[in-house]
Amino acid sequence: MSTITPNQAACGSWKSPISAQMLTAKSVRLAEPRFDPADNKSCYWLESRPQEKGRNCIVKRDGSGKTVDITPAPINVRSKAHEYGGGHYCVNAGIIYFVLASDQRIYSIDTSTNSAAKSASPIAITADGPYRYADLSFDSIRGQLLAIREDHATKPGDEHQEEGHQIVAISIKDGTTQILQQGCDFYSNPCLSPSGDQLSWLSWNHPHMPWDNSQVWCANINTDTQLSNIRKIAGGNSQAPESCFQPSWSPDGQLYWVSDKNNWWNLYRLNSNGDGTDSDTECVFEMAAEFATPQWVFGMSCYGFIDADNLLCCYSQDGQWQLACIDFEQHTLNQLDTPYSDLSALIASNGRAAFLCASATTAQELLLIDGGHNTIVARSSASTLDSGYLAAPQAITYPTGNGSNNTDNNEQAHAFYYPPCNNDYQPMANEQPPLIVLAHGGPTGATESSLNLKIQYWSSRGFAVLDVNYRGSTGYGRVYRDKLKNNWGITDVEDACAGAEYLIQKGLADKDRVAIKGSSAGGYTVLAALTFSDTFKAGCSLYGIGDLQTLATDTHKFESRYLDALIGPWPETKDIYRERSPINHIDKLNCPVIFFQGLDDKVVPPNQAEDMFEALMKKGIATAYVPFKGEGHGFRQAANIERALEGELDFYGKVFGFIPADDIKPVEIKNADSLTQKEAH
Repeated sequence: MSTITPNQAACGSWKSPISAQMLTAKSVRLAEPRFDPADNKSCYWLESRPQEKGRNCIVKRDGSGKTVDITPAPINVRSKAHEYGGGHYCVNAGIIYFVLASDQRIYSIDTSTNSAAKSASPIAITADGPYRYADLSFDSIRGQLLAIREDHATKPGDEHQEEGHQIVAISIKDGTTQILQQGCDFYSNPCLSPSGDQLSWLSWNHPHMPWDNSQVWCANINTDTQLSNIRKIAGGNSQAPESCFQPSWSPDGQLYWVSDKNNWWNLYRLNSNGDGTDSDTECVFEMAAEFATPQWVFGMSCYGFIDADNLLCCYSQDGQWQLACIDFEQHTLNQLDTPYSDLSALIASNGRAAFLCASATTAQELLLIDGGHNTIVARSSASTLDSGYLAAPQAITYPTGNGSNNTDNNEQAHAFYYPPCNNDYQPMANEQPPLIVLAHGGPTGATESSLNLKIQYWSSRGFAVLDVNYRGSTGYGRVYRDKLKNNWGITDVEDACAGAEYLIQKGLADKDRVAIKGSSAGGYTVLAALTFSDTFKAGCSLYGIGDLQTLATDTHKFESRYLDALIGPWPETKDIYRERSPINHIDKLNCPVIFFQGLDDKVVPPNQAEDMFEALMKKGIATAYVPFKGEGHGFRQAANIERALEGELDFYGKVFGFIPADDIKPVEIKNADSLTQKEAH
């Protein structure tokens, strides 16, 4: 039996079957599975389609297994509340209620009388106005929608006024809107009890983010939607912060939620007729695991009720997600074996469940559990790949912090390491691969170990990749998450540098060909690491932040006080903002950087990338700037997703001195003559 010896070739120049087009041509983004409470057979979900310029389409799978688009083109279902949106639609008795991206009004489509989606015509529920809606749910008792409304109306002469937030009830007959609750800076998760006589919700206020300090509330609600006996059930205050997540009612009328008051996001419930005092609440199952994730968007869910006695949930431990069933009668948590390492958007009711899932070798799928049968009803990618081109993620923990080479400081960071992997190639003799260190966004977020073709794109071309869960990431308890407080631009940078140095010391990466890449908040970590350390030789910033002072005064309401905890109160600590802003220390940034930016970005405006690009050009550093019209915070259009990935490869090729095997359009690099042979390695 003969074997084929892989070709020796310079890392970075390997030909790979994983193309940029593969990320878009046969792929969609799946989100928000939903059940119809009046129909125990159908399942709905959202598909974001890069080939349709990122259009969000509601898709239905009926009881016979037939799948059909409910919202035909050009309808784009997307809430822009908080800019990130979420909770874009709900369904009841075959009628879909959704937010239309173009005008942010709520519309309905009746699927019960239409056999084909093309014959369905949307009907406007809400009037035109300065509003954005999210977190939609249906109140069948009163024939109305419950939603979060973001009010963008400004008073004359007060253009700096922040938008208001309310919980509202909307009549499906005439769009009449009643404000149920207001006064807090933010609301989410309006949820009716099964009997319809109680309403629960989540709220939080500046300067806190929902994962820092939030509260669960409950009130009695009568037939004309008047609230009474409003009371706080759980949540902290500025002196004793506590993050709550996903208040939900069980089928027998008990209120559940997730809280991190004991360091870990665990499940809690309110005992019958309790008023929220500590003696009336209990932890359902205490363990060192996270039953929640940062609430960046509306409509997130990590658990659901199969029935009154059984709760299905997903939780994270050591960066890996697990599936479990909690049996209330037996007081047990039974872990369910699955091949998946990433689970999200879990819903359950009436003996059915659905959730999004992915593994190290499979892209995200929507799994439906019904009557003991598991059915994959949707896949995010139709592409199939030989495992010989897929690098297996390796979870690593390494020393970090001041003096990261000293293991006695007890500071550690977590990451997933991906070695170069391609059946057809091996490195040149004595060659260590170039390394890309990834800094996830948020920064309150986390990276997962499930299949990510944007990572495999690089590893299959001969790069090593380190995907870092720096201190401040979620999934490792609140203490770990809080290590970024007042330390953004320091702790995350230390962890990115320490991770790169850890691999270099082990001979797994070339110290002269180390790049760092990140988007949004991760883009700030990129620019800070390039400015305040000399570990990296190149960087890629996607809609990243170079000027913290500008961000503090020029971003949307949801994140307008986010930096208070990460940096310090603004403007009292403006000297710290100035000190940690890479734009103010261009003299220290001495390596090539490429910038990608959406010109419609309201979260991190284009001036952030443009100012950094201009400063590097004036200094004579090799740099490139690739703007995209029609893109906001994150790229949705296929051509732009492909261009960003291929442009980055072209950039690294010129910086690190290899020729990509791909036939790609080069990016325009300013000061390209500064890339000497020594720098290009």
